[in-house]
Amino acid sequence: MRILFNWLVSAVSLWLVSQIVPGFHISGLGSALLAVVVIGLVNATIGILLKVLTLPLTIVTLGIFWWVINALMLWVASSFVPGFVIPGYAACRVRYYLRDGAPPIRTKMSPLTSNKT
Repeated sequence: MRILFNWLVSAVSLWLVSQIVPGFHISGLGSALLAVVVIGLVNATIGILLKVLTLPLTIVTLGIFWWVINALMLWVASSFVPGFVIPGYAACRVRYYLRDGAPPIRTKMSPLTSNKT
C-alpha cells in the first residue's frame, strides 16, 4: 500500500513540476505514472552504474556531480516514455531540483507512516 501511495505522489509531483517548468511536458496522468516507473528503473540500473563509475568525481565535487547524473537519468527516461518530454538538459536539472522536495513531503503526508518512538 505504501508503494502505491509513493507512486501516486511521485506522479502528481512530476505533473506539478511539468506545470511549473517551461518546456517540460507531460501529456496526462497515464504518462506521469509510466514516467515515474521508468525513472525508477533507469535510476536503479544505469543510474547506479554511473554513480559507481563517477564516484571519484563525486567526491571531488562534494556530491554535487550526483545531481548532474540524476538529471541525466531523467533525460534518458524521457526518451522511453511517450508523452513525457524534456527538451533540454537545463529543464531536466530544474525539474530534478524541484523534485528533491517531494520525498520528505511524501514521508510526512503518508497515512501509512507510524510515529511510534
